[in-house]
Amino acid sequence: MPHILSILHDYALPFILVISVVVFVHEFGHYWVARRCGIRVMSFSIGFGKPIFSWKDKHGTQWQVAWLPLGGYVKMFGDADPASSPDESVKTMTDDEKKVAFYHQSVAKRAAVVIAGPAVNYIFAIIVLAVLFVFQGQPYSPPTIGTVQEGGVAAQAGLHGGDKVTAIDGTDVSRFEDIKRMVSMSVGAPMQFDIERDGAAQTITLTPEMSVQTDHFGGEHRMGKIGIVSNALEYKEWPPLQAVQHAALETWHLSTDTLKAIGQMILGTRASDEIGGPLRIAEMSGHIAQDGVWALVWFMAVISVNLGLINLFPVPLLDGGHLMFYAYEAVFKRPLPEKAQEIGMRIGLTMVASLMIFATWNDLVHLEVIAKIKALFS
Repeated sequence: MPHILSILHDYALPFILVISVVVFVHEFGHYWVARRCGIRVMSFSIGFGKPIFSWKDKHGTQWQVAWLPLGGYVKMFGDADPASSPDESVKTMTDDEKKVAFYHQSVAKRAAVVIAGPAVNYIFAIIVLAVLFVFQGQPYSPPTIGTVQEGGVAAQAGLHGGDKVTAIDGTDVSRFEDIKRMVSMSVGAPMQFDIERDGAAQTITLTPEMSVQTDHFGGEHRMGKIGIVSNALEYKEWPPLQAVQHAALETWHLSTDTLKAIGQMILGTRASDEIGGPLRIAEMSGHIAQDGVWALVWFMAVISVNLGLINLFPVPLLDGGHLMFYAYEAVFKRPLPEKAQEIGMRIGLTMVASLMIFATWNDLVHLEVIAKIKALFS
């Protein structure tokens, strides 16, 4: 029993906290814009399955927390399910009912409600990171090379300790963390470094090599490496307006790096075992929670960005899939045929379910659950 309580405290509770906050933010975006558009919201749920507790507000919305904390939903008037599929009642609604039914709203209003979820995820992440950058500071190292690894890519290309990197592939560099991020995402691709050495500008071209890094959670990550380190690290506290600016830039980098990593997985230049699911998030939540409140808040921001980004993918069932249907309706002045939407939803469900199964399998392998089960029968 003490061991189970320890697991709950160390992993389950931080995981539930992280997921619940991020999901609430996402669904509240849908809810808030729906209410502003005059749409009746029937239920707002954090989690799936049977409610643990619930209550109904003065607008008739049932708020609930359910047993399975792996997501949530907002169900609008006229929806047959949490995926916002219209039920049969939309065909026989009165004029007054149509005014508050999601299905009978204009394309612009429906699109606004759908995009609000991912948008609020991004806004939340920017606010959280900005608060961190104001009170804790942003990790900052000058873009000056401290040490060059002997025999590494950088040394072979001619980089020296003391060189100041001003740009990479035409993109300005303001801190050493920018160099690390850009190099890590560019395995096998030539990169052009603009540097300053003894007051003179130079350009050096090099190609990062593959490196397998193990984080303090035990996870392995394949990334580019050139063999340079910085000898200076500080946390730079920004004034509020600049903090928001840097937070927005950080969320942009999180999004573009994620998209680039997915592209590399599709092309086969990055291993797909880096994709993690609920178990990996639970493990990371537990470990990061041990690093303190600030670290856990930072992790919430990262998960919020990823949730917002993934939901924008043009996959039926996700928010991006709905936006794709609405784009068709806006262009052709009529909804996509019901049969086509139904087929799209089935394809989307298959894709999302397959990804979840694959991610969970990766989690089980990563946590060595599969190996332990095999050991029982060997």
